[in-house]
Formats: sequence, C-alpha cells, structure tokens
Amino acid sequence: MSLNVATFLLQWATGGLAFLWVTTRRREVSLGYGWLLRITYGLMALGALVAGLRYDPLLWRDLASAAVVVVTAAVLVVSVLRRSAGVALQRERSQARSERVAQMTGIDRAEQTFDPDAPEFPPDLDLIAPTIGLVGVVAGGLDVGGPPWLGVARTVAGAAFLGSVTDAMLLGHWYLTQPGLPRDPLNELVRWVGWTWVPEVALQLVPVGMVAVLNGTIDDGYGGMLGWFWLACAVTTIVLVVVTRKALQERYYSAVMAATGLLYLAILTAFGTDLVARALLAGT
Repeated sequence: MSLNVATFLLQWATGGLAFLWVTTRRREVSLGYGWLLRITYGLMALGALVAGLRYDPLLWRDLASAAVVVVTAAVLVVSVLRRSAGVALQRERSQARSERVAQMTGIDRAEQTFDPDAPEFPPDLDLIAPTIGLVGVVAGGLDVGGPPWLGVARTVAGAAFLGSVTDAMLLGHWYLTQPGLPRDPLNELVRWVGWTWVPEVALQLVPVGMVAVLNGTIDDGYGGMLGWFWLACAVTTIVLVVVTRKALQERYYSAVMAATGLLYLAILTAFGTDLVARALLAGT
C-alpha cells in the first residue's frame, strides 16, 4: 500500500460532498451550511488536483479532481442564485416562530423573508460532484498497491468515514447560526460515522493489515507503539460516537455544543485511525 496526498484529499472531499447531500436532501438546514461545505471541499479537490499534477500524476484521478472542482463551483453558484427561496422547512419554522412570538407578546416579530415564487435549490445537484469524485477515488485506490480490491475498498471506506465525521462536526457548529434547528440532521450524521467506522476498521485489519503491525510482523520503527496508537484511535472513535449520541438525547441546547466538542475529538481520532494505518502499511 502507499500513502498519496492527492488521493487522500480527493477521498476526503468526495466523502464530505456525499454527506452534504445526506443533509441537504432533508431541506431543513439553511443554505449557508451548503455554501460552507462546498467551498471547503471544492478547495480540497483543487488541492488534490494540484498535488496530483505536481507530484504524482494519475489521469483518471486528476480528471475527476478537476471535474469535482468545476461541478462544486457550479452547484454553489446555483445555490447562491436561488437563496431568496430559502429551504422548505426553514421557511415553515421561521413563519411559525414569528406567529408564536406575536401571540405570546403581542409584538410582531420581523421574520426572515423568502420569495415564495422563487425556485428552491434542488438538493440532488449535490450528488453530482461526489459521484464524479468516486471515479477518482477508485482510480486512486487501484494505484495504492497491494490487492486491487483491497486498495479500492479501503479508499472508498475511508472517504465515507472521514467525510461523515467532518460533516457532523461542521453541522454541530451550524446550530449556533441556526437556532431552533432540530437535532435529526446531526443525529443522522453521527449514526453514519458509527456505521462507516465498521468497514473502515475491518478493512484495515485484512492482511496485509494492522494485525501484522500489532504482532510485530511489520516494524513500525517505534517498538510497536504506533500500532497500539492506531488501535487506541480506532476504539476511542467509536466510544466518542456512542457518547455523542447519548449527549444528543439530552433536552438542553448545551447538549448540542457538548456533542460538537466530542465530534472535534472524534475527527482527531478518526484521522489517526485512517492515516496512521496508511502510513504504517505504505510499501507493504
């Protein structure tokens, strides 16, 4: 196996954009969240393109990276142009809150206004970029060395794992800008982190895998310490997922902020789970 920066960046961008659609399809989170993620992952895909062309050109991966950049930018433009429509459930909740405040206080609250005749942003557009990115991720997986099926499976699983945990953390922060947003979108992403953790860890154990590092067959150069560090990261990640889900069951708004803090830690351990394994298995 090998560790390639261009493949890793495209993998991360593809997974993040895929789970952006998981959230935008619900039509609950405001458009700004999509803008934030499209800009973030579009820049990652651009970084993948630059790194690939500069250090390790790979035709299909680099073409996919370029296409992801273009498509993500185009979808961002469509979303900005249709911002006056908002999103369906955001419009409903904004109106309901204004009416509730007026009934309770007798004061007409200035509600956020939307254009009911403007076309709403179609969330399915967010599927285009990750679908194209998947082509590049598969190409990168075939290029990492070792059994082709294993390289592809690990790369695709890593894309889903890193994308879901990153999106969950960013969505947790978005609750600060959109008070009253239900917890269902965040709960859904946290569940996905737990589900994608399973193939991520399982595939890293497939021979030649992390078992060989843990039993000393592969020398990590630190007397086995990095192998145990990887294991600690893997176990801690799933523990953090469980604790985050428990935190989100609490009624208080501070529970969302606590969950976001836990997801910060989960990103660190998730990256340790993925990148440490890649580094240790490079060249095997």
